[in-house]
Amino acid sequence: MTKTKKKTAKKTVKKTVKKKTEKYIETIGKRKTAVARVRLFTQGNKEIIVNDKTYTEYFPTTEMQQIVTASLRKLKSEDKFKIIVKAKGGGIHAQAEAIRHGIARALVEFNPDFKKKLRKSGFLTRDSRMRERKKFGLKRARRAPQWKKR
Repeated sequence: MTKTKKKTAKKTVKKTVKKKTEKYIETIGKRKTAVARVRLFTQGNKEIIVNDKTYTEYFPTTEMQQIVTASLRKLKSEDKFKIIVKAKGGGIHAQAEAIRHGIARALVEFNPDFKKKLRKSGFLTRDSRMRERKKFGLKRARRAPQWKKR
């Protein structure tokens, strides 16, 4: 005779926790191949977070930091918003300019009166210049191999 054990299934109780959803404005900024998803919050700590780091950590040079905050400085609203950014693609400089573009778009969505100042500064225009593709028979897009007569 074999003994069979009855397995009792443990009941798992999941508690549903309701979180307060913070309202935000989400926009996308682009430059070359860099894309930045920008979320602009009106409440919370007034800071800029890029890829889970503060923007001063993510962009080590002051030039890049000034590019990121340029649209906020233009409107004199540096300490009025919490901004969370997910940036990917391109280089670090292109990402900084993509973030600037995204923040400018979010600010216009927040208040349409900001559009005139930001448009005049050129922060709302998507810089469409991209890298030219390499052509066959050439070393780069236009660089031909060195020609030798003899």
